[in-house]
Amino acid sequence: MERSKEPFFWVLFTGGGMLAALVLPALAALLWIAIPLGWVEAPAYAELAAKVQPPLVRLCLFVLVSFSLFHWGHRFRYTLYDGLQIKHLNEVINSFCYGGAVLGTIVAAYLVWTLPT
Repeated sequence: MERSKEPFFWVLFTGGGMLAALVLPALAALLWIAIPLGWVEAPAYAELAAKVQPPLVRLCLFVLVSFSLFHWGHRFRYTLYDGLQIKHLNEVINSFCYGGAVLGTIVAAYLVWTLPT
């Protein structure tokens, strides 16, 4: 009997949901509210570039983006599957949702690891 791959995707889903719930609201508040309203001074490019140089920071950015993408893929899959009742397109939906998350993860890996120094 073949083992199900479902637990692996549930781990990515819950990890992405937790990271998205904890980190993304703070980033949104900072980038879309505090900086435009002048509550916080916008950092210079050189300052931001220096902050993302350590490998641990790059790894954290990559994990945040990739887990969030898999969270989206899993949630969107079940929205289409259960919400819209299009169960007959299960393989296409799986390929689109998880394939999009994998493709986005590859793009994120490339962008994070090739940031200018």
